[in-house]
Amino acid sequence: MTELEPVKQMARTTWATGDYATIAERDLWAVGPLVVERAGVGPGDDVLDVACGTGNAALRAAQAGADVVASDITPELLEQGGRLADEAGVEIDWVEADAEALPFEDESFDVVVSTFGCMFAPRHELAAREIARVLRPGGRMAVAAWTPDGAIGEFFATVGAYLPPPPDFASPPPRWGSEEHVREIFAATGLVLDFARETVEFRFDSVDEAVEYYSTKFGPVMMARKAIEPDGRWPQLRADMAALFERRTVRDGDELVEPADYLLTLGRKA
Repeated sequence: MTELEPVKQMARTTWATGDYATIAERDLWAVGPLVVERAGVGPGDDVLDVACGTGNAALRAAQAGADVVASDITPELLEQGGRLADEAGVEIDWVEADAEALPFEDESFDVVVSTFGCMFAPRHELAAREIARVLRPGGRMAVAAWTPDGAIGEFFATVGAYLPPPPDFASPPPRWGSEEHVREIFAATGLVLDFARETVEFRFDSVDEAVEYYSTKFGPVMMARKAIEPDGRWPQLRADMAALFERRTVRDGDELVEPADYLLTLGRKA
């Protein structure tokens, strides 16, 4: 597939752009412990965090006493995660790897987790197949993914409307937040699935702060800005993001709160 490698390279570049480590710790850090808890991670478990980013779930699994491998396609994120692990005093094996072709033997792990990570692999069915392949019989899975109809699903749709459509083989990331879609991609894997809808809150002082924050720190928005600024479309995308935050936020004292829904998929391999 001649279009596949450019998609992979763009993913690496996108997530290496900006300051994802700050975004993860500021906005997403509360999800990692929940994923690890729901997966039942405990001492001695062999755990794989797929598309780990800077280690939101991996760090918590290591703190729970598990033996952890954290994999991601973007080496810059692995380096940042390694620094966080050193600060936390935990040992994690950081491995550069593609979620669609994991470099691990069959049935290598007791638990596989992913926190807003494997949803970005373009071919969802391959990522699902790889998760199932590396799980041992009786192994558990926990995957957190933004819902298509939630605030972050709409955010990605808003930004994506200004960019060329993805190749036909690539599925939009928030489809991992649809129970029907997840059942389809895991249908032939032997995993028994369960689902829970959860919410994480994003907090800002103002709409302007939110727009500026994502425009200067979040790789996908920064890459979109770089692509459309030369033809003058960036001000309109910026206005659309501001309008989205206006619709999706509620006032809580001095702060604006944006509730963001995600789907937690739990699985067990027969």
